[in-house]
Amino acid sequence: MQRRTLMKAALTAAALTAFQGSAAFAENPVLKVGFVGVTSGPAAAWGISNQRSMEARAAWINETGGYTIGDTTYDIEIVSFDDQKDPKRAIAGMEKMAQEGIHYVVGPNVDDGAAAVRPVAESNGIMYFPYAFPKSLYQAPASNAVLGMVANYQSGPAIYKYLMKEKGVKTVAFIAANESDPLSQRDGGVAAAEALGLEVVSSNVTYQVDTTDFTPVLTPIMRTQPDLLVLSGVSPANAPQLIRSARELGFEGVISTETAQDAGVLAEGAGDLANGFISVGGASTPELASPMMNEFVDRYTKMFGEYNDESNTKVYALEYILETLKADPSAIDNVDAFKAKMDTFEAPNPYMNGDAKLRYVGMSSFGQRRQVAVPLVVNVYQDGAFETLFVAEVD
Repeated sequence: MQRRTLMKAALTAAALTAFQGSAAFAENPVLKVGFVGVTSGPAAAWGISNQRSMEARAAWINETGGYTIGDTTYDIEIVSFDDQKDPKRAIAGMEKMAQEGIHYVVGPNVDDGAAAVRPVAESNGIMYFPYAFPKSLYQAPASNAVLGMVANYQSGPAIYKYLMKEKGVKTVAFIAANESDPLSQRDGGVAAAEALGLEVVSSNVTYQVDTTDFTPVLTPIMRTQPDLLVLSGVSPANAPQLIRSARELGFEGVISTETAQDAGVLAEGAGDLANGFISVGGASTPELASPMMNEFVDRYTKMFGEYNDESNTKVYALEYILETLKADPSAIDNVDAFKAKMDTFEAPNPYMNGDAKLRYVGMSSFGQRRQVAVPLVVNVYQDGAFETLFVAEVD
């Protein structure tokens, strides 16, 4: 109850800040950017990170005078909709965006929602940036969705290769919630593991998302004695429970997932038992983070009272949208112009040190540029915080 109350208070404060910011810069026209995603329930951390990243960046832009696209300087307004991880609500959210004339939307955060909104997006001229993995969303003839992160079929093989080389992992077991997203990610993980020569000793154990006692669920997997236990598509709420149960059953191997996690939730739910847990992190490390990334983290933390490492990735979607519109201002009301620009778009990456670029990738996975280029950062949890395990890139 206390966590929920604090979250409501933070969101209320954010709303007031956004209102005050829009009042202060009322002379600028407003450019609305939408967010449709999950901000309640077991997977809430994924969408909250999205929404807060967008709101923190928009408030920053407005505070410093707005964002210039062509001959016009705009204030940025984030229009948000909680789809509650329900595809029907995701459709309703995207329809709301269409009714408000919004052409650029971040989200949804899960496979079902991202697939469900496709007809609404395509029929209403909306480009959307999901955090969902089905390749069909990004392969022709689909063209309106842009993957906002690294997919599990890109991060999974990288993690498995690392563990095979560095930890001598030879056998792997998978467990997934009995829902389409985790099951799809499990199947992708199994295929990747087998392609690398790993022996898959268990891959058919599932659980319900409202499970509270994972001991009977994990017991048959523990009998197979895998070197690696993969929690496919695990939500931030379920991860610490599964980790705790596996460790209490005596499992001493490596536990990993291809989804992003929340260090605070792990600390609260599993404590030191989560040490060594591997997950996909935000698209930045202390070495990679530019002064602008550090300022973003500072502003986000002051605005919401806490920071989620996953926001190092989630900050990128709004930046890609705005920078692409700057590159071709006609795209503000014309997503076909936006799509045409994606093939050649390139801009400095303000969140990374060095000469990194914002650009669209995905040719290897999708046959077209329908993915934002962000570093693949793989983390290991240790004593209440994430540490960088390794960094890779996706084409």
